[in-house]
Amino acid sequence: MIGREKKEYNDLFFLCSLIEYIGRKTKNHRNVIVNAIGKKKLQHIYDLADVYHSENMDKISDELIDNYHIEQGTFDNISVAKYAIPTHWDIGKVYKRLIIDLCNQQNKEPIEMLIEVYNSWLSRKIEDFNSSLYYESPAYLYESYIKGDVL
Repeated sequence: MIGREKKEYNDLFFLCSLIEYIGRKTKNHRNVIVNAIGKKKLQHIYDLADVYHSENMDKISDELIDNYHIEQGTFDNISVAKYAIPTHWDIGKVYKRLIIDLCNQQNKEPIEMLIEVYNSWLSRKIEDFNSSLYYESPAYLYESYIKGDVL
């Protein structure tokens, strides 16, 4: 472990932040981005996140948008937000924590769990920046996910 957390956690944080960045850039729900990129490429980005992390975020996102034919969508949670907008890094951290907690409890691989979480009902709730759900504690989000509804 170098730094404050495990390398794998930092790699997952980068990948989740990249997904959020592309989602904002293309105005798509985040599961659209995850499903377009696919498990194999998500695993590749995760495995080489320390290399990708030193690249320009716009360059990486543009390459992924082009290579995986991610079309412009109509989901714009930024322009309809009434309150302070969390950064893509803030949202990346929310997803990273939830995915790590679920991996630890369910003994699943990070990319497998990432795909599951982004395709869940909770992802749509986290995307709503007019709610405060994305500010909730990791334990609250974990328990809500397990229950299948907001507590």
